[in-house]
Amino acid sequence: MTEVFGLFAGLAGGTATVLSLSILPYLLIGVFLGVTVGAIPGLTGSMLIALSLPATFFLTPEQAMALLVAEYVGSVSGGLISATLLSMPGTPASVMTTLDGYPMAAGGQPGRALGLGTMASLAGGLMSWLFLVLLAMPLASVAVQFGPWEYFSMALLALLLISAVRDGSMAKALLSGLLGVLLALPGEDPSIGMPRLTFGMPSMEAGFSMLPVLVGVYAISQVVGDLLSDTRAVDSSGPVRTITVRIADVVRHRVNLARSAVIGTMVGILPGVGANIGSVMSYLVAKKSSRTPEEFGHGSEEGIVASEAGNNATVGGALIPLISLGIPGSIADAFLMSAMVIHGITPGPLLFTTNAELVYVIMGAALFANLVMFAVMLSTIRFLRRLTDIPLSLLFPPILVFCVVGSFALNNRMFDVWVMIGCGALGVLMNKARIPLAPFVIGFVLAPIAEAKLRTGLMISGGDYTAVFERPIALGLLALSALLLFMPAIKWMLRRRTA
Repeated sequence: MTEVFGLFAGLAGGTATVLSLSILPYLLIGVFLGVTVGAIPGLTGSMLIALSLPATFFLTPEQAMALLVAEYVGSVSGGLISATLLSMPGTPASVMTTLDGYPMAAGGQPGRALGLGTMASLAGGLMSWLFLVLLAMPLASVAVQFGPWEYFSMALLALLLISAVRDGSMAKALLSGLLGVLLALPGEDPSIGMPRLTFGMPSMEAGFSMLPVLVGVYAISQVVGDLLSDTRAVDSSGPVRTITVRIADVVRHRVNLARSAVIGTMVGILPGVGANIGSVMSYLVAKKSSRTPEEFGHGSEEGIVASEAGNNATVGGALIPLISLGIPGSIADAFLMSAMVIHGITPGPLLFTTNAELVYVIMGAALFANLVMFAVMLSTIRFLRRLTDIPLSLLFPPILVFCVVGSFALNNRMFDVWVMIGCGALGVLMNKARIPLAPFVIGFVLAPIAEAKLRTGLMISGGDYTAVFERPIALGLLALSALLLFMPAIKWMLRRRTA
């Protein structure tokens, strides 16, 4: 009873802080920027958050997290606009929305399609927020009992889980994660404090900073890739005069909304999976459960609702492992984690003890960002749709300038700018080879955590690796990791035996 009272008291305090004049403007700006960027094909929320990180140097932790969480929520929702009107997803999370949103818009109902998507985005976001509130603290209470072996096993499982659920080759996903781990190794050895893998370069003694690496491999590579393939479609969906949202739609699609939100939340909790997978899974389940599956892909209302509820629900789900375990649930969460580290805050189970106010500010920001997103989408869609006509060649030069300035401002040294450029080139090569970037980002973020916990565990056990067998939770996580690693071989053997 005391914990429940403390939860409500914390949420009330966090809500009051978010609605204060010192925080609310950043929330409003974040949502508007997120929706705007999400509506422009070629730009993503993760890129926006990466570019915003340097600006958070001058903000309080509460202001920074409110801004970044609002951008996260707004960007996932904003992809609906170009997906519906141009058949071009503004973000990867809106890919499935194009299948039914664009046919409905092209059929003379763009306002209806946008209204359904906006309603589903709000419902998915609010339901996932409820899961965030209910699950984050209990999960943190369990995780606070974890020792170094449990954290190492959990980090290893997160890396393998990313690879196991990615589309395409698992080998390429594992290679991407391994590259991220390798890039995190240069710098100071966490056990003895001596530099390693610096190749005689004093600038590398502190290792590669997180911000230039993430900005380079994700933002720069995406900018260069999109500049090389700017194939902006022509708007043929007609003008948007009214956005139709009715309470009756919520009642009629209530089962689809609830089911898609739960699927999206559960997918969001899985480290590094992303909103696009949540959208795909929600869409496929909705199609299989529908009485009229033949309408999917031809302007189905159920398809729009499932896709948008699923992808927006992943936002709240991805925040759960970040707050409770210190493990980013998505690329955007990796940037949120970077923002915490920049402000001297260590995410993880102790966050509820050391920075409880910040946790409730994040929860309050996630709630009000969804409400503000709904209002912004309904009131500005008719204007934001014009942003889709801006050539990428005009958008990307200022973005590149922000990337360079942000990387330099981190430590006031050109070395970080060169790191950003080098990582950008690496990201371009990975995209060309169809090697996913998400495992790289998560691997780079999790590698230092996994190494530090492994070293601590070995120091406690006197270098005895078999000590992990005395920890049931750690042993179970390692067993699950092994199962994921060998799953392709197991499936191949089963198919061969069946044949």
